[in-house]
Amino acid sequence: MSVVKELIRKGDNGTLCFGDYTLDKKTKLSDFEFEGDLYKVKTFKEITKLEKNETFVYESVEGTAVNDFKFTEDSVSMNIEGFEDVQITLGLEPEQSYDVKIDGMDHGTMKTNLSGKLVISIELDEGQTRTINVTKA
Repeated sequence: MSVVKELIRKGDNGTLCFGDYTLDKKTKLSDFEFEGDLYKVKTFKEITKLEKNETFVYESVEGTAVNDFKFTEDSVSMNIEGFEDVQITLGLEPEQSYDVKIDGMDHGTMKTNLSGKLVISIELDEGQTRTINVTKA
């Protein structure tokens, strides 16, 4: 896996790919059309953020490269890469429980807050790819 030099693009398998954690300064791209929706990405070494139709979807602190990002009503799946451990925040349904798996291993059930945000901490070494699956419980 590698960074997304275009900042955001459609993957070969019909998913989204976005983020470049190797950038030293914040870079953004707006109005990327994918399946009838408009996406905006902001990314650099300290943060990667994705919005869909001006609504929060994804944020990582530190920055990440995200490949195979699939976001449905009931689930989110992705592969991430970065320099070091990251905290990922997802915009989901408010006050809903979700099952979280990292690299296929169960990490329990987590509940979103009133604004629908779910926070996941991921241990990550430079060059390592982790697979995250979040499914409505």
